[in-house]
Amino acid sequence: MSQSQKRFIAATHTARIEEGDLVVVFHKQQFAMFQGGFLHDPDSMRFLGITDFHLLIGHLDNKACHLMRISDPVDLPGLSWHGLRTLIGQIDDDTFRVLGLAQQLEAWYDSHRFCGRCGQVMQPRGAERAMECPACDLRQYPKLAPCIIVLITRGEEILLARAPHFRPGFFSTLAGFIEPGESVEECLHREVMEEVGVEVDQLEYLGSQNWPFPNSLMMGFHARYVSGEIVPQPGEIEEAGWWHVDDLPGIPPAGTISRWLIDCHLARLRGQPLPAVPA
Repeated sequence: MSQSQKRFIAATHTARIEEGDLVVVFHKQQFAMFQGGFLHDPDSMRFLGITDFHLLIGHLDNKACHLMRISDPVDLPGLSWHGLRTLIGQIDDDTFRVLGLAQQLEAWYDSHRFCGRCGQVMQPRGAERAMECPACDLRQYPKLAPCIIVLITRGEEILLARAPHFRPGFFSTLAGFIEPGESVEECLHREVMEEVGVEVDQLEYLGSQNWPFPNSLMMGFHARYVSGEIVPQPGEIEEAGWWHVDDLPGIPPAGTISRWLIDCHLARLRGQPLPAVPA
């Protein structure tokens, strides 16, 4: 995703749509692009269909941004629908962040309509981002799944792997979810051993990225290879190997933390400043 000069701040409460605000329009896991953009004037979007869900996402350049989910959208010239994954690397950082947060919050609200304790209908809390049961007072907040993502290096070689669902020729860094009771460092060592069967040391935390597929917080590391032969984990890793930095396969696009970890390593080898962490 390209860099932008906008500034996005996530919101933690609900609000009405006012004149001058921005909206993103959502229908069946896809966002509306109208006349080349994804951030729209509310009045111009109301005719697209019946709004069955709305919430405040945050503020972009001091303008409130809302999610408007609609049913049975109309078909208009200049209107197209796009899944979030197809937009990686195609739109600016702030717009991707707005859409990513919108998708995460829509899924969270939709899955917390009823109380998990007593089964009653949950209600949004106006003062904070939460759902509350009026019958038993259970309060639920949006959840994040913490993950590690690591680039393993061996001099001018890096370890890359591909999962069975990756497109042909595409490789990425290793990643995995942190288990309950596990530290970040323990997770990294475990995931690396499980997925490719090697040992690493010199763990270095570089930065993090919120990743909306579906609700991950990716914590990015570099690690140095110590020992072991690569043994791909059955069912999880289809292929893994060492790649020289001058002869890399297809790698993740700019704007992803996986690509950023690779770019940071390349910058260090070339004596260049590290690139900024992606939004």
